[in-house]
Amino acid sequence: MWRKASAAALLALAVGYFYHGRLNLPEQISQYVSLPIFHSSPSPNIQNGVEQVISTAWETLITLPTRQWSRVAVGVNACVDVVVSGVGLLQALAVDPGTGLDHEVLHSKDDLKEAFIHYMGRGAAAERFFSDKEAFQWIARAAAEYPGAKLYVGGNAALIGQKLASYPDLMVLLCGPVGPKLHEMLDEQILVPPDSLQETDEYHLILEYKAGEQWGSTQAPQANRFIFSHDVSNGEMSSLETFVASLEEFEPDLVVLSGLHMMEGQGRQLWEERLKEAVSAIADIHKDIPIHLELASLTDKDYMNSIMQEVMPIVSSIGLNEQELLFLSQAGEGPHSDLAAWQGIPDVGQVSDILYWVLEQHGRIEPSSEADLTRIHFHTLAYHVLATVDGYWGNQAAAVMAGARVASSQACGLQSVDVSKVELKVQLEFHSSHFEPREKLTLNPAEPVTVWRRGNITFHLTPVLVCKQPLRTVGLGDAISAEGLVYSELKTQQPF
Repeated sequence: MWRKASAAALLALAVGYFYHGRLNLPEQISQYVSLPIFHSSPSPNIQNGVEQVISTAWETLITLPTRQWSRVAVGVNACVDVVVSGVGLLQALAVDPGTGLDHEVLHSKDDLKEAFIHYMGRGAAAERFFSDKEAFQWIARAAAEYPGAKLYVGGNAALIGQKLASYPDLMVLLCGPVGPKLHEMLDEQILVPPDSLQETDEYHLILEYKAGEQWGSTQAPQANRFIFSHDVSNGEMSSLETFVASLEEFEPDLVVLSGLHMMEGQGRQLWEERLKEAVSAIADIHKDIPIHLELASLTDKDYMNSIMQEVMPIVSSIGLNEQELLFLSQAGEGPHSDLAAWQGIPDVGQVSDILYWVLEQHGRIEPSSEADLTRIHFHTLAYHVLATVDGYWGNQAAAVMAGARVASSQACGLQSVDVSKVELKVQLEFHSSHFEPREKLTLNPAEPVTVWRRGNITFHLTPVLVCKQPLRTVGLGDAISAEGLVYSELKTQQPF
């Protein structure tokens, strides 16, 4: 009881500071909550006031749902990540900086350099297939030998499985191409079917860059990473049938699916045929079991459109970031599809418009609809949004806060949020839509979830306390989605 009382007292003090300490600020400054609050030289504790308010509120308000998952099956992409400095590796490969240019598929180290520069200049994450096996192996050897290179569990499914396995009461099944090195690194609580084990590991190269890092004339506006691989097992989603077949014996109460993006690099003929088989396999999963689909970086509008038309209506929930959301709208000619890219922090109203459009077009907004999609978990650097169709999901305020909390701590390489190492970047006021009629909304740091509705869709927004010097950005989206699912509750009165 004394712990809760202390937390409440701290929250009250912080809130009092926040609201009374900011009154004399000019309006154009006060809307940016991450700026220093006093004109004199404040102490470190005062500087961290707003962040402390939010962090303390998270600890008070984030609670697990009454009904929790007990068995979660996750598939189907898994690999070993080799994480290395992107600029450092490319310099070691004797590549000179130049002009950035995106490539749907990488065929050479020059393609790699151009795509890396393209995304580094935007501070955006991306993932590409490298078609030349020998060239990829040569680059992979150089990456593994580069000073400071590190090996980690990789692949969306394996990373989500690792995060879920951190909850001791949760049993996790992982299906994917699991080689000896990956098997050794996985949490011992994760079950891997014998048919998923293979003799060699699949390696993905993660080229990271820091905020402000410069190479030639290109400077990164924020920390992020560029991922590439020559991964045929994951590229063909070869473990999908094994995954679906294992569900009958495992009897999960939640299925998490990822890896569809890996097929893009295999060419249109393969992904068209394999996507049909994937849809058929997903349709075989019992209708009472909710399915969460984790998206990742894509460049082929036809492929994204196929996923949107064929896969999204047969899953219950999806997770995605700002690049994936905008590309989804561009592929389907949805709201704000004329935007070439987000400029800085994505506008909340525009994000809300696209989320609403996805659920309206491909979700179960009417009880008579045959679609299953009722939940979208969106994440970007400065804030997260959970959009849900009313009547299907509970505890979503806690779920969206839990996802933001793990983003704030994990980016700094910590188990909990350190307010001295994070900052708030989202504005206190924003609009619910870019179109009329639209509602002007306010974020209250003491209750850091803003809620609004459009029709029968409810939106929950929470800020992220952005790590000032992130140690690792890979896997943040997977951790966010996993944490959001752990804190989500499926309402039983409306089966899928």
